[in-house]
Formats: sequence, C-alpha cells, structure tokens
Amino acid sequence: MLSMGVQAVLVVVLLGVATTKAEEPQGEAEFWRSKVILTCPEDGEWFYKNEKVNNKSSTYEFPYTSKGTYRCVYETNQKYYFYVEGNVCENCFELNGDTLFTVIVGDLLLTIIMMVIVYRCTKKKSSAGPPQPSKAPPRSGGRGPPVPSPDYEALNPQTRAQDTYSTVVNRMG
Repeated sequence: MLSMGVQAVLVVVLLGVATTKAEEPQGEAEFWRSKVILTCPEDGEWFYKNEKVNNKSSTYEFPYTSKGTYRCVYETNQKYYFYVEGNVCENCFELNGDTLFTVIVGDLLLTIIMMVIVYRCTKKKSSAGPPQPSKAPPRSGGRGPPVPSPDYEALNPQTRAQDTYSTVVNRMG
C-alpha cells in the first residue's frame, strides 16, 4: 500500500501534467452589443458552414444574426471550431464577472463599516450608565400621600392662565 506522502506527490504530478496539457493555444468567442468577435489561436482562414468568409487573420468580427458553426483553418490544415449562439442587442450593457464580484465585495465592506459606525455611536450614548427610573418606587400600602412641603405655596387663581386646559384642570382639582 502506498504511503500518504507518495500519494500526495502523485496527485501533484498528475495535476501538473493536466495543467501543462491545458495550456495549448485556445480560441475565444466574444459578444459585444450586436456583434461577435471570434479569435483563432493563430492566423488562419475563416469559414462559415463550408463558405470562406475571411482571409488570413487571427480574429473575425461580424454582426450576429443567427446561430451557426464557424471554423478557423491555420498552419498545416489544423482546424479550430466555434459554435456561436447567444442573445445580442444594440443597447445592452455587459457586466463581466470581475466587475460584479468587485461591486458585491464593495457593498459588503460598506455595510460592515456602517454597522461599526452605528454600533460605536449607540455604545457611546449608553455608556453613561443605566437609565434612571422614571417613576418613584412603589410605597407600602395603607399610607396616604406625603405632606406638602412648607416651601411651596398654593397657586394664586389670579395669576393662573385662563386657557381651556387650565380651566378644566382647575374645576376638577
């Protein structure tokens, strides 16, 4: 049975071979607004179905009308095939994956920054201590209201406001 180290080395070697093999020249198909740009690995002649459409060039650009198979013939009769099918429009805006990823990461960072700011602002306000109770503590039953302080004198009816609410309170009181 193979040891763990030998298995790891074998996996690394196989991944290296697979990566090296994948580095062959490759073509590319790109849609932009209502046109298509095909890129061949090398300069070659372009064919649509079996009709020659362009002379020696590494790229072929054309307005997209319908799906189809294109091919580039280069070097000694090597062929590179493109199957083109997609949706195009003149006024469309294309958003690639890198831009979308940047927008999402930026949004997350701004959200985190806003959360930290809100947290710190609310923490400063509440750091003064617990809020004071708004009403007096309950008294034991059976006792009457406290005796008024001699420092206060009764309100003078001549100096009171005669507003609606003041007169209602005065009649009730």
